[in-house]
Amino acid sequence: MKLYADHPARRARQATTDLVALLIVFATVWLATEVRERVLGLRAPGQGLVDAGSRLSGTFDAAADNADDVPLVGRPLADALHTGSAGGARLSEAGRWQIEAVESLALWLTVALIVVPVTLLLIVWLPRRVRYAREAGAAVRLRDQGPDGQDLLALRALVTQPLSRLASAGPVGAGWRTGDPETVAGLAGRELRRLGLRPPASRPAAEKR
Repeated sequence: MKLYADHPARRARQATTDLVALLIVFATVWLATEVRERVLGLRAPGQGLVDAGSRLSGTFDAAADNADDVPLVGRPLADALHTGSAGGARLSEAGRWQIEAVESLALWLTVALIVVPVTLLLIVWLPRRVRYAREAGAAVRLRDQGPDGQDLLALRALVTQPLSRLASAGPVGAGWRTGDPETVAGLAGRELRRLGLRPPASRPAAEKR
């Protein structure tokens, strides 16, 4: 495969497009990371509930343990205090639920912010780059094969070139069918130029003979 054209202007456009695509990917990842950190900051209230619930449960449990030593009413009082401890546990559970909800939201926002733009970029940019690399690589191999390769490039030009350009080039169809060297070379050159590639190097006159 050939990633970039030989023509400087087209090669510069391709390199710029690739650079922009990479910058979009990096910017998307950076933005998703920033959003994730901001969203995860919303865990603070939930963590506060967990801490408050834990302290509340600890206080009631300690008081219940001490109430067991009170004569006569120790056991009922301890049971009542343990009820307060259960309330603290429920408060902690609510805090943990809030933390899990925030973490889940952060995860899915991160995935969406990365996957959606990158997927759209790959759909629009990557197939075109792969298609060009394959076509240009095949054209370079044909260009280097000599007359046989030029003949196939000329045939490709008859298929890909706009009819208006072919019409302005004269009777290229008849010239290609009869194997006219100038017509074949001209058509092959048009196909190579379409891909931003250099024409084949001219061979010395002695080699042509």
